[in-house]
Amino acid sequence: MNILVIGGGISGFITAIMCAKNKNNKITIYEKNNEVLKKLLLTGNGRCNYWNEYQDISKYHSSNQCELEKIITKENLDCAYKFWSDLGIIPIVKNGYYYPFSESAKSVKSLLLNSAQINGVIVKTNINITDISLINNGFKVTYSNNTNYFDKIIIATGSCAYPKTGSTGWGYEFARKYGHYIIPVNPSLVQLVTNAGIEKIWHGVRTHVIVKHLQNEKVLKSEYGEIQLTNYGVSGICVFNLSRDIRIGLENHQKEQILINFVPWFKGGKEELKQLLDKRNSDSLNITELCDGFLHYKIVAAILTKIKVNSKARWNELSNKEKNLFCDILLAFKMDIVATKDFDNAQVCSGGISLSDINSLTMESKIVKNLYFVGEILDVDGDCGGYNLSFACISALLAAKSLGD
Repeated sequence: MNILVIGGGISGFITAIMCAKNKNNKITIYEKNNEVLKKLLLTGNGRCNYWNEYQDISKYHSSNQCELEKIITKENLDCAYKFWSDLGIIPIVKNGYYYPFSESAKSVKSLLLNSAQINGVIVKTNINITDISLINNGFKVTYSNNTNYFDKIIIATGSCAYPKTGSTGWGYEFARKYGHYIIPVNPSLVQLVTNAGIEKIWHGVRTHVIVKHLQNEKVLKSEYGEIQLTNYGVSGICVFNLSRDIRIGLENHQKEQILINFVPWFKGGKEELKQLLDKRNSDSLNITELCDGFLHYKIVAAILTKIKVNSKARWNELSNKEKNLFCDILLAFKMDIVATKDFDNAQVCSGGISLSDINSLTMESKIVKNLYFVGEILDVDGDCGGYNLSFACISALLAAKSLGD
């Protein structure tokens, strides 16, 4: 069987490698860039966070939860983990995040390239496909001045995220051309833009917080982790994991806010926090010095600016109202979200080809026979922590299993 994989990313390579294990299959990868697996090198800040110890359906998102639950199963997760082990990766685990022991995405790229070569996968780069036509139960593929025929095609072209890696959303247009419904595509795992008026003051600070997502004043989700305070808003893994729903809410004209707790280690309320600061107080200390040991001075400066208190003021000089405001903000600083960063900064996208149009057991289109979709082009996205690579692997293995039978 002559099989074409369009897209030389992680899901495309896994599909190709596993399909090629059936020696009756001839597998070719077409990649439009001059090299393959470009986006893989960016994952995990170049260290390739390929798996997570904590696997749960809540870490994966789609507009079609019923179909998603058919894909994210224990059996499929076990198969994905086995693939990485069989590939030769020795893991190092940090807080549940799995990386190759080399802590280099280049090592994983090398393993995939070698496996593809061993299994006889043909890899062609700089291929700009201009047309795909349906011929009986197969396909005619045209690029440059060439025409080739294939029995089956797997679309693994990714989404619109990180366009510098070559992601253009071409696969969406192809899918739409043949009748597939595209759930609106938005940036996900991306930074949030705020307008609190103090962003330049705290720019550059990293600190651990609890951050909650509010939509129309209702708390929808809470995350704990390191936040990065920037001159445009906020970043960091805990923020990324909220950004999906925030972006969709903004697109639907919802009121989107976050609440930041800057003292997540403190389990009491406002009155108890005031008592703690009273206990720490000394006439010789200003408020910034009073908070030394648990709060970055730039955060103190931002809060004092917000409540219009002089940065040199001492705790005893504050009115009870000002003390209450200071403690309120430490425990729950509410910020309006005016935007998210765009596709250029997004690690992945939400939305994509509706799972209603896909056979969840095989990844084959329900609309076009012998056409398959895998990876990020589908309406599935995961939280930070290896979940998007996990889905890429699972969808690829499901398609490959069907094509290998």
